[in-house]
Amino acid sequence: MRALGLDLGSKRIGIAVSDPDGRLATPADVLHRTGDRARDHRAVADLVAEWEADVVVVGVPYSLDGGTGPAAEAMLAESRQLARLLEVPVETHDERLTTVSAERRLREAGLDTRAQRKVVDQMAAAVLLQAWLDGRRREVTT
Repeated sequence: MRALGLDLGSKRIGIAVSDPDGRLATPADVLHRTGDRARDHRAVADLVAEWEADVVVVGVPYSLDGGTGPAAEAMLAESRQLARLLEVPVETHDERLTTVSAERRLREAGLDTRAQRKVVDQMAAAVLLQAWLDGRRREVTT
């Protein structure tokens, strides 16, 4: 089961993809927002087809208390729009602190701030997708 992870930002969409067995998430790409949401969603649909994804996982930035603020509501609304377009299921997953985690990993890898900007969105998508894959695997084994 291949999964595609999306970190939906206002300017960029970070993309990550899992291996075919759904065990390991890898940063894959960054889509730059065009200002036309339908066009951006078609680009995501093209990636779903290209990667032969079986599911799309969208990160939702819940508040630290687990509530939904304006950013989380916007991501939930956009994930519903994607679900109407895509031919695969769209699931959401808590992405609290994924960007912070991604930035820390990139810093530990020796990338300076400028280099990080180019890849942080796809790394955040990979952190989010890996958390979703790990959670799914735990559910299966319990």
